Amino acid sequence: MQLYIFALHLTAAVILLLYSTRMVRTGVERALGASLRNLFMRTRQGILPNIFGGILGAVLLQSSTAVALLVSGFAATGVMGVTGSLAVVLGADFGTAIVVQFLSLKLTGLIPVLLAIGGILFLKFEGRTTKQVGRILMGVGFILLSLKMIGDATTPIRESTFLPAIVSYLSEDAFSAFLGGAALTFLFHSSVAAVLLFATFCALGVLPIVAGISLVLGANVGGGLIAVWLTRTSHIKARRITTGNLIIRTGGAVAALIALQFYDLPYEEFGKTAERQLVNFHFLFNAALVVVFLPLVIPIANFVKKLIVDTEDDNGTLVRMSALNRDVIDRPNLALASVTRELLRMSELIDVMFKPVMDMFVVSNQKEMERIRKMDKDINQIHTDIKLYIAELNKDGLLADHAQRALQLSNFAISLERVGDLITKDLLRLASEVHEKRLSFSEEGWGELTSLHDRVTTNIQLALNVLVSEDLDSARQLVKEKKIMRDLEQASHDKHLDRLGRGARDSITTSDIHLETVRALKEINSRFSAFAYPILEKYGELLDSRVANDESNPS
Repeated sequence: MQLYIFALHLTAAVILLLYSTRMVRTGVERALGASLRNLFMRTRQGILPNIFGGILGAVLLQSSTAVALLVSGFAATGVMGVTGSLAVVLGADFGTAIVVQFLSLKLTGLIPVLLAIGGILFLKFEGRTTKQVGRILMGVGFILLSLKMIGDATTPIRESTFLPAIVSYLSEDAFSAFLGGAALTFLFHSSVAAVLLFATFCALGVLPIVAGISLVLGANVGGGLIAVWLTRTSHIKARRITTGNLIIRTGGAVAALIALQFYDLPYEEFGKTAERQLVNFHFLFNAALVVVFLPLVIPIANFVKKLIVDTEDDNGTLVRMSALNRDVIDRPNLALASVTRELLRMSELIDVMFKPVMDMFVVSNQKEMERIRKMDKDINQIHTDIKLYIAELNKDGLLADHAQRALQLSNFAISLERVGDLITKDLLRLASEVHEKRLSFSEEGWGELTSLHDRVTTNIQLALNVLVSEDLDSARQLVKEKKIMRDLEQASHDKHLDRLGRGARDSITTSDIHLETVRALKEINSRFSAFAYPILEKYGELLDSRVANDESNPS
């Protein structure tokens, strides 16, 4: 029975560790998404700036995988090349080692402080940045709490009979420990969480340092596998980056594992305790990867380009079977549910179109622009299909509730079709104009635009949640975001006029483009905010006059 209790407590502690690392990453992404994006934009001119950008990004996000996915998205749209992106991810691997250094410190006394302050900021304040800072503080507090829970969970088994056998096996079979570390990290989907777990076991005397080293080397490979797995269906350029990073991690880890079979490490020089020795080894290993592989980034980039050859049509879209099921056309509840699923597919396509649109202002990528325009044709077709399906549904007459819902879904489809036009006919046109006239935004102006784009991207995800779940709290937040976007548009407009008044050259040459871009982003946000109105009206939280006003003036 003791084994079952141990397994339960350890599982709970590990799940809390995984959840809390994700919680921190989510908070940073939501609070600093646009800033992180601009950080990598600034570093794309050189290998060394890319390294430092990757380190900073990983420290903030507490995940090299998150940085790899972010940079892979830039590479897919042509903003960053494979070489520069590999350098960023190489720096990110080292950045996670810095995160482990910090989180492995004895900071349990801060747990109540972090949870109290973070909880107050997250639960009692409405500002998005303030709430996300609270989320981050709570996440760090939960990480420290989970590590304490791991220590408490292992206390009863330290004198068990089976533990020495497992430890002895891992110590004598470095290759099995290596594979186990990789598998466990892939299962966790977090190398930070895996290394912290191994370090905690070493601190408790459950795991000897020799076995811990092999597990940590495997964890580095597992971290590379995670990114490869998550980008397996992504653009070819994204897959090249994650594959290149996996080659670097695997090559370095295997070389270190082989070397350790012939040479003994001076563990005592790595730290006074087994935990500190393991954490410092992880740090030094990733630092060595940067030193050794930085000069080899270009050859590795050329190798992965030859390894992963472009043999497919990258202009493809999210091709899937239509959700409009004609077999249920005589059953309104099921038919309207199928329309909702098709609207979700339509929204997901628009999300894919919208995310890289600001990249088009940075790099002229005609192939990517054409891909987005092709997706807009799919949007138009889905809109037509929904319109005809609802017309057929209405042919035999509907109950009042069904008719109202059908009208709402039809209006959603019209709004989404309009968003597709805003992206292709407005934003892409403005991006092309920037390149044709060789214009550039002021740093402050570009920061405002990317911040607005980032906020709209987050609100699109919130709108999809509202569409699927009809959650009242999410609907309230979505409407609040519409007002916030109005205020941000006005603030950006005022700041832009101030820059014009100061004679800022970049602001003068891009004035019309800046204002048109802000207006387009605001209207896109408003179109998705409309998803909230039926839910608020259903619960009596929206006046009919307000609905009418907003629908007549979506921007």
